Amino acid sequence: MSDRPFDLLSLGELLLRLSPDGVERLVRGDSFQKQVGGAELNVAVGAALLGLHTGVVTQLPANDMGNFVKNKVRSYGISDDYFVYDNSSNARLGLYYYEYGAYPRKPKVIYDRKNSSFYNISEASFPEDMYKATTCFHTTGITLALCENTRKTAIDMIRKFKESGTIISFDVNFRGNLWTGEEARACIEQILPFVDIFFCSEDTARLTFKKEGTAKEMMKSFTKDYPISIVASTQRIVHSPKSHTFGSIIYDAARNEYYEEEPYHNIDVVDRIGSGDAYIAGALYGLLSTGGDCMKAVQYGNATAALKNTIPGDLPTSDLSEVNTVIREHNDKGPQSEMSR
Repeated sequence: MSDRPFDLLSLGELLLRLSPDGVERLVRGDSFQKQVGGAELNVAVGAALLGLHTGVVTQLPANDMGNFVKNKVRSYGISDDYFVYDNSSNARLGLYYYEYGAYPRKPKVIYDRKNSSFYNISEASFPEDMYKATTCFHTTGITLALCENTRKTAIDMIRKFKESGTIISFDVNFRGNLWTGEEARACIEQILPFVDIFFCSEDTARLTFKKEGTAKEMMKSFTKDYPISIVASTQRIVHSPKSHTFGSIIYDAARNEYYEEEPYHNIDVVDRIGSGDAYIAGALYGLLSTGGDCMKAVQYGNATAALKNTIPGDLPTSDLSEVNTVIREHNDKGPQSEMSR
């Protein structure tokens, strides 16, 4: 840990999520559950629950919906020091609708986020001392993909944080409804020279970056092409909407070593949204709290992701004690209690 006030700051859009009750259909249900989400917020919340001091860099509408999100974020112990507000007449909070799946019906997402207040975020709205305020800065390909302005703002911030000696964490998090694979590759390759910790799934490496070979070969190739220190790749097997197997591999370029463990098999999936972000939160906690222990990153990443799959909503809820218990039981092959009491 450094002496900077924050362990982790993340840049991204905060969204309102509306979901029908249970497995009701969007086309038929009459009521919605209101929740807050967003990839970068999910990471900040997960890392804070494990003990890191985190904050989010974002822009919200200066209205009741912006206040709802702000209050929800504060309730998780996340700093809003770097929230700025849109007072324009067009200020709006981006939202999305989520429909739970049940085999053979897949979960469904419909976005309504175009021209939200976050689309107009400006690097000039934030103080210069922000760039020396955190050990690690995290953002994703979603922020790069939203529009030209968010792309420019994110790239400018990545450069400034890097210049101040901050660790840069980046998750590709490819979304086909936001941009094409070619657009993603061309843009992300501009920022990879600044990235220290890189999160990219095996499928994305193949489809977006046109990598070939095994997962490990593709991961290593990123560190040959760019000065990336650590590459993490999640491995998810979807047996059905309600049953997944989850694991990961992490590659440490300096040691030229790969780290992995037995995956979590047949997870009882309640809500998979945010589980990849929970993985990143756990992995970053493992790395930042130990000075770069990649095995700890694998263990905490896998455990937090597995747990998040069992929690409704975008945001994780598992604290360090619960995650440590799950890690211990995952590695203990002997008899186990079926209830925590």
